[in-house]
Amino acid sequence: MAIDLFAGAGGLSLGLEQAGFDVVAAVEIDPIHCCVHQYNFPQCAILPNPIETLRGDLLREVANLSPTDTIDLVAGGPPCQGFSLMGQRALDDPRNHLVKEYIRLVDELQPSYTLFENVKGLTIGKHQHVLNEIIHSLEVLGYHIVHPWRILNAKDYGVPQSRERLFVLGAKVGHPLPQYPSLGLPPVTCEEALGDLPDAEHYEDLRHTDAVHFEYLREASGYSALMRCTHAEAWQLGYRRRWDSHRLTSSLLTNHTAISRQRFQDTPPGTVEPISRFFKLAPDGLSNTLRAGTDSARGAFTSPRPIHYRYPRCVTVREMARLHGFPDWFRFHGTKWHGARQIGNAVPPPLAYALGREVINAMALRVDRPQTILDLGDDHLLRVDPTAAAHYWGIENPIQSRNRKRSEKNRKSSDAESRRVTPIS
Repeated sequence: MAIDLFAGAGGLSLGLEQAGFDVVAAVEIDPIHCCVHQYNFPQCAILPNPIETLRGDLLREVANLSPTDTIDLVAGGPPCQGFSLMGQRALDDPRNHLVKEYIRLVDELQPSYTLFENVKGLTIGKHQHVLNEIIHSLEVLGYHIVHPWRILNAKDYGVPQSRERLFVLGAKVGHPLPQYPSLGLPPVTCEEALGDLPDAEHYEDLRHTDAVHFEYLREASGYSALMRCTHAEAWQLGYRRRWDSHRLTSSLLTNHTAISRQRFQDTPPGTVEPISRFFKLAPDGLSNTLRAGTDSARGAFTSPRPIHYRYPRCVTVREMARLHGFPDWFRFHGTKWHGARQIGNAVPPPLAYALGREVINAMALRVDRPQTILDLGDDHLLRVDPTAAAHYWGIENPIQSRNRKRSEKNRKSSDAESRRVTPIS
């Protein structure tokens, strides 16, 4: 069994489940993400709490675990600033307190294995001293760390996107060390990922709703068969879900101007459109790294979604999900802003699966495919605003409301689809 800290919408949760773990509890401060996680993982206890307020015994309680039950894995990617104040340890910097909370919960929960995920930038220059302190802290707690740590690119694990992230694997003393997953999967192209999906703009209803009934353009094969879950192996070792495969979801349209559409049309595939700085997908290439956009404190800008290789528009949230390795049954919040940031913040599930399988292999466990089929949650969970989401969980909203006035001002000045966002690396 596993616990997912800083879970977001559940990319890591899904990959670990597919690898054979029962993800029994997840922690996420954003109530919107909690709603989406509960919708997709009805068997998992989700806690909408600031992590610094949680104790290990409470996590065990909500997951129906006794104090002596073994937790196999604690995983998560805490936000990390990477800077320390002059004259003190990096993890004493208040901006890195979430990393300390991750380490604290590993200590309190005493899992057999740990998986730490973060941005590649944590390995570069003056940031690396933070990584060194994280590893040292885990070693002090009695964990052997797999050396050297690795930066993995999702494209090497069956994801049609170039996306590099740091992963640190550890095993409690006395447990076999896992390996990092080996390469070997052939690259998946954008056309293989998106080619069976119809143009969402053929469905006028998608201008005011994120779901319509539809038909795929062609028979499923290869990557599209995995995303459509057309065979038992596509579910890997995870729970099957009951879902409507004739319902195109997470596909609310963007209103591009005629001028923007012409610019998108004129941009060669595989290059950047010079005004918006949006990358245009190439049918035989990979997606660039999908990002989450900015939060409400920094203007609530929509993530810079790439331009479709065939249609003069940005990709939909569902098409982003395909480029990230989320299967078609997996739902996101109905708005483009929330849906895109849920994908951009997530670990691609196929990469999480590959890592999870290595931990399972180190444990020398045989995991059978579960026979239980899960019902997904209430669609209402995908439509709540932050205030309603907080009310649903019985908490005060810890996330600032989206600054719509600032967003509207920026939209008028530069077109909604042409905002420039400073990437976080």
